[in-house]
This record gives sequence, C-alpha cells and structure tokens, in this order.
Amino acid sequence: MVISTFSVPPNDRYFEDYPVGAVFELGSMSVTEQEIIEFAQRFDPQPFHVDPDAARDTIYGGVIASGWHTGSIFMRLLVDEFISSVSGMGSPGIDEIRWPVPVRPGDTLSLRMTILEARVSKSKPDRGITKTLGELFNQNGDIVMSVRSNGFVGCRPQIGG
Repeated sequence: MVISTFSVPPNDRYFEDYPVGAVFELGSMSVTEQEIIEFAQRFDPQPFHVDPDAARDTIYGGVIASGWHTGSIFMRLLVDEFISSVSGMGSPGIDEIRWPVPVRPGDTLSLRMTILEARVSKSKPDRGITKTLGELFNQNGDIVMSVRSNGFVGCRPQIGG
C-alpha cells in the first residue's frame, strides 16, 4: 500500500483531488475514561460505557467507548483532515459500519481513508460521487472502526468556463 498525500490544502480540494486507489493517513486523537463516560451518560448509558465497577464484570473487563463515540471521533478527524469545506457536499449514506475491537481509555485513534470509487455525477456534472473505506486504528494497529460510505464532492470550477 502506498500512502498518498494531498497536493493542495483542505480548502483548495475538489473532486479531482480524491483519485481512485489513493490512501490517506490522517490525524489522530486520544480518548480518556472521563470522555468515554461523559459521552455515554448523555447518549449511550449502558453499564460498560458509564460504570467502571459494573464494566469490570462484563465481557469487556472495563469501560469501553460507545461505538457512536468512536464514530464521533472518526467524524472529527474526517472533517479536520479529509473533507473540503469548499467542495464537500455531504453524504447520501453509509453502506457499512463495524466496530471489531473496543476503544478503551487511553487509546489513541488514527484515521486512514481509501478512495474505492469516484465518478462524476451523470445528472449533476458539477459534482462527483466517491465511495470510501475509512479505517480507525488504535495505537496497536488494531482496526477499532471501519466505515464504507459515499460522499458528494464538488468538481473544480473551470477557469473561463
């Protein structure tokens, strides 16, 4: 696998800057037990997310992050490092999401994005449609989350056109 680099900064990126087969290693973010518990208390209050004592008696042996918390970290890294604020047009949806390994307090998560498909829209040629594989890794190299999704990205404006 060859790691790609963007030739332009995020706010200059358009559909043409996301070629099929490109693999981008992006930023990282660490997670604390306090963040895990606070997120889960608000959005996913299962015992293994919010109660360290109860979590010790589960199959996880301790507190783990909610998958949705992990997804929020994924999204933050995606917005900060991958999606262009000038050409990103959102997503029509996710095809697949998986959490094969739990995220634990102290983990540092890093994002890798691979462009699987890219085509210009037939009905709206001012934009492209990408299919991507996003993989979030912990510091041990374990995939903690994978996402296959689609995105709309504006095409680079034609000068004089």
